[in-house]
Amino acid sequence: MSIKRKAYIAGAYEHPGRELPDTSIPQIHAEVAIGALADAGLSLSDVDGYFSGGDAPGLGGLAMADYLGLRVRYMDSSDMGGSVYLSHVGHAAAAIAAGKCNVALVTLGGRPRTTKLRAPGQLMGSPPESDYEPIFGMNVSAVYAMAAARHMHEFGTTSEQLAEIKVAASVHAQYNEHALLRNVVTVADVVNSPFVSSPLHRLDCCVVTDGGGALVLVSPEIARRLDRHCVAVLGHGEAIEHTAGGFQDITVTGAVRSGADAFAEAGVRPGDIDYAGIYDSFTITVLLALEDLGFCAKGEGGKFVLDGALHAPHGRLPFNTDGGSLCNNHPANRGGMTKIIEAVRQLRGEAHPAVQVPNCELALAHGTGGWLSTRMGNATLVLGREDA
Repeated sequence: MSIKRKAYIAGAYEHPGRELPDTSIPQIHAEVAIGALADAGLSLSDVDGYFSGGDAPGLGGLAMADYLGLRVRYMDSSDMGGSVYLSHVGHAAAAIAAGKCNVALVTLGGRPRTTKLRAPGQLMGSPPESDYEPIFGMNVSAVYAMAAARHMHEFGTTSEQLAEIKVAASVHAQYNEHALLRNVVTVADVVNSPFVSSPLHRLDCCVVTDGGGALVLVSPEIARRLDRHCVAVLGHGEAIEHTAGGFQDITVTGAVRSGADAFAEAGVRPGDIDYAGIYDSFTITVLLALEDLGFCAKGEGGKFVLDGALHAPHGRLPFNTDGGSLCNNHPANRGGMTKIIEAVRQLRGEAHPAVQVPNCELALAHGTGGWLSTRMGNATLVLGREDA
């Protein structure tokens, strides 16, 4: 069953806080939920479908539904790391299309900056790889660096090309009053910043922030009644990749499959996309996604990002116009939610005027969750500026 035009994003809200030492995680979920519902012109009592990821505390969706006082008839607490919120939009659209719910709420909240807590998934017992990988020094920055090093070896990609991605994000972040990092940086700034894990430098890495975000999806019938410009869900795809017993090609992500499925369902091609929100935990994450989503050929990502290609409003593919996770926000160590929220702003024409893409009709949002080079969940959405 296709979800194309079967559900609409009616509300979106990003928490303005980046350091929230006095706000609990349930409070953050509640604040973003109320914010997104207010944006849609709805209330908590209208919600009959709830979607949350591994960042939801306690019993996850069960605990948060209780805390929020939701009376839901459909709930999804599946998790794919930071990409899961894109996955949840697809799942919510499918649930709405099947008549399982009419108003779906998706929330994210966390406080890794002020609590120093690790990602939620790491706190849920020992995974099967725990006896084999950490003893060799594998950590989150090391596995992304491994992918970057392999891409450089195979395709001649340079640190300066990766740095162009950070530069574009910083140019956009200067206009976002809530962005954690608002200073524009140069390629030299990036490549001269200290190594975190060679070949990745400190400025190749995303920020760590408290905060959260939420989305509200509704049926076409409700969308038509709301006094709000709604955004159509046109296509969705998701795919996981893992080590494949040691035979994984670490220069390739699941975006190859999730992107192809999303484009096919939407009936559009990469060249039709006006704006792209791409998960940017590290600069290499963006470069691989650009290739695997089909915006350029495999190995050509380094050349593609040159000459201001990613800069808004007039680059070949304006991306992450809020500053992305590289500069703006990476709440709960999960950047998928904010990629959707900024895509919604672009399609509504509500992005900052300095970075608003003219006549933005089609947007893509993509998430890469988990850890690149090991176990990753990928999810892609194609969204459209289209009336219900």
